[in-house]
Amino acid sequence: MKRTKIVATLGPASTAIEVIEELIKAGVNVCRINFSHGSYDNVLTQINNVRAINHKLRTHVAILADLQGPKLRIGVVENNGVELIVGNEIIITTKECIGTAQKVYITYPQFPKDVKAGENILIDDGKLLLKVIETNGVDEVKSVVVYGGILSSKKGVNLPNTKVSLPCLTEKDLNDLDFALEHNVEWIGLSFVRSVTDIVDLKAIIRKKNKTARVIAKIEKPEALEGIDNIIDMSDGIMVARGDLGVELPMEQVPLVQKMLVKKCLIASTPVIIATQMMESMITNFAPTRAEVNDVANAVLDGADAVMLSGETSVGKYPVKVIEAMSRIITNVESEEGIYYKGHEPFLKNQTFVADSICYNACVMAKQADVKAIVTMTNSGYTAFKLASQRPQASIFIFTDNHSLLTTLNLLWGVQGFYYDKYESTDQTISETLQILKEKGLVKEDDLVINIASMPMKERGRTNMLKLSQIK
Repeated sequence: MKRTKIVATLGPASTAIEVIEELIKAGVNVCRINFSHGSYDNVLTQINNVRAINHKLRTHVAILADLQGPKLRIGVVENNGVELIVGNEIIITTKECIGTAQKVYITYPQFPKDVKAGENILIDDGKLLLKVIETNGVDEVKSVVVYGGILSSKKGVNLPNTKVSLPCLTEKDLNDLDFALEHNVEWIGLSFVRSVTDIVDLKAIIRKKNKTARVIAKIEKPEALEGIDNIIDMSDGIMVARGDLGVELPMEQVPLVQKMLVKKCLIASTPVIIATQMMESMITNFAPTRAEVNDVANAVLDGADAVMLSGETSVGKYPVKVIEAMSRIITNVESEEGIYYKGHEPFLKNQTFVADSICYNACVMAKQADVKAIVTMTNSGYTAFKLASQRPQASIFIFTDNHSLLTTLNLLWGVQGFYYDKYESTDQTISETLQILKEKGLVKEDDLVINIASMPMKERGRTNMLKLSQIK
């Protein structure tokens, strides 16, 4: 089994249940639903299809609902495109109008109040660059074209120098969040996170609705990097959203930011996803470029929990071939022993110190004794997060009686989950879980296996026991 997970975005090319089944068989672990596109009817079809396949194949593929966030856009432009010429001035207005080469509408009411003279305006993923000359502070901003080209309707806008005053959760996001929570998705992606407060606010809404969805902070704004330690600490997962991040930051900084985020997430036991343009050429081509192969491989070498595909699987010509190619790359890189055992000792003597120490030492022992599997029972998923962050070469097998948790944990590096609902005694549970693994061919006679658990088992407390044994 590959350890690094694959997140695939569903869309017109991959909504059909037959296609989703092929994607899952080829290696998809999490299906992403992009709320920037598609109707609720389409989204519900996608959710139902994923869950029907999970039931059929006895898989635990999770669903990630990705909220759009305060995405800024240009309005409709005449002739579906006008040419912006270097040196020409153009007015950006908050009053809705049909755009021309002289004036365009922006979907951001506070824009004239937030921007200042000299700040940059990037349009269409940075293909066009304008510089602010002056603002009236009410409804118009005068700018000059620095790098020109064709401006089409509804292109995205990035403001790398501007403190955007829009809330992280827009009215559309709140409606989309209600829909996602109503259908019990496992993960919520929060776009354009700027501070830890954005995460706290979203988690408060989820708790208020008595839901258990976990939150992934998408890192695509410079402000997020300023408070990144707090964001990682409060989030359940991190996504390195390299598309907008590469526009908001100088592009040459993104590779080191990516490596820094992966390293911090490993230490914090927070899963991290590398996203955007991983195999972009396969939207139209049946094979990736060699540079794309290296990009995926480097994400695996760095220690990412998952790699993500967007247009490649949502609108591309070859969605299944993309997953097959990505799975082959991952599997090949994971044959390199150097990617394993990224151990980090627990350093805070807090209430989880005993459980943290058990997980850490289980992985140390697994390396020393060439252990084939680490097996654990979990009620909250905590031990799964801790074990996965150590990146052991031993397989990680998680047993729980919580179906929702099984799908949630499917995002985590190396974790493979099984349903189990008997809590009679520690010895019986260990014996039965190992027998299940043996019957499935995941361990064999004479293999060394580590079991970690909480004792007494019926209390379902924190992990406090480690046992090394040999399969009979």
